[in-house]
Amino acid sequence: MKIVVCLYTLEVGGSQINAIEIAAAVARAGHEVIIYGPDGDLRPMVRDADLEFVEGPARDRPRLSARATRQIADLTRRRKIDVIHSYESIPAMDAAIGSHLWRGTPLVTTVLSMSVPKYLPTHVPLIVGTQEIVDREGGRRAWVELMEPPVDTGANAPIADNAAARARFGLAPSDCAVVSISRLVPSLKLEGILAAARAVRQIGAEYQDLRLLIVGDGEARDLVERAAEETNAALGRTAVSLVGQLLDPRDAYAAADIVIGMGGSALRAMAFAKPLIVQGECGFWLPLTPKTLDVFLEQGWYGTGGGDDGAPRVAQVLRDLVRSPERRRELGAFGREVVTERFSLDVAAKRQVEIYHAVLARRTGFARRATSMAETAAHYAWFRAVWLRRLVGKARRPVAQGPGR
Repeated sequence: MKIVVCLYTLEVGGSQINAIEIAAAVARAGHEVIIYGPDGDLRPMVRDADLEFVEGPARDRPRLSARATRQIADLTRRRKIDVIHSYESIPAMDAAIGSHLWRGTPLVTTVLSMSVPKYLPTHVPLIVGTQEIVDREGGRRAWVELMEPPVDTGANAPIADNAAARARFGLAPSDCAVVSISRLVPSLKLEGILAAARAVRQIGAEYQDLRLLIVGDGEARDLVERAAEETNAALGRTAVSLVGQLLDPRDAYAAADIVIGMGGSALRAMAFAKPLIVQGECGFWLPLTPKTLDVFLEQGWYGTGGGDDGAPRVAQVLRDLVRSPERRRELGAFGREVVTERFSLDVAAKRQVEIYHAVLARRTGFARRATSMAETAAHYAWFRAVWLRRLVGKARRPVAQGPGR
């Protein structure tokens, strides 16, 4: 079987890493897999996985690309592709308008975001990461599959001696290292990172060995640096450090005593047997324990709170974990057990191939494709109008002065 996997970006991010890891596992199972997308930081990961790469146009905003549509159509025709697999909504639209609509090449889309855009064609088989989204989308879409994001539990695994990893980040043996591995961007991530810095400020005088390491980079780096400086100045020591982006962050997971994060980062922390505190938005913070596991299996490794400041909440969870190494070991072992049993990469690759075969066996006729794409065009026009209004409104607002708390 010949598959082309279409990505929106090759920046470091959970959806892209997940796509490349599964593609590599599918290729190892004997299928031909091509990665299509703009060049980026994850290109070495594609190369190391021995996957063919076809470069697409760079994108600076969420909109369709006529060039990408033509390229995908040409690639599909020339290489006699059996299935197009797009990750996230815009690549799905590029593929749907070209090869899928007019040539009928089967298309399947994975959306690992916490919401599915209405403009995504309703006839296209959809893969999502949580049961909550399956339930929400099942009533309006013809085909929705659940596939919990997998983890390579061989490449991401506990190590017996993490002294070298800790030394890399300047951690003393007595330090309790809280690690966040995340893109530093305003959407989804920034709120939680700033709340974590404030939490360290609240309890850092009580726990002098507490350190927060922030691994990642992005457009919000200046705001995160300012928050770190404020916390460090208040405590009179370096309690919060920005490490920068690591293409291979395994040493950061290995060095951690506690990990905070969401999505794929949360699962990798579990693979390393680290106690996990899941961050979300609007003040959501919740540790992974046997009592909270069902929450995450239902809604994903993310959540939405009530809109209050999450810093006091994460401060209390950190306080409980920092003072109990035994509790940290118990929760780390529990996370490793969960991720090994439920989120194996090999199991996910096998399931992915089964979905490809099912998509090939249930081709959608042209009339159904055309009707669905007409509905999609209307939804997408509305989305673009709203997005442009927000962009214009943001440009008219005064520049923000920083975290302010």
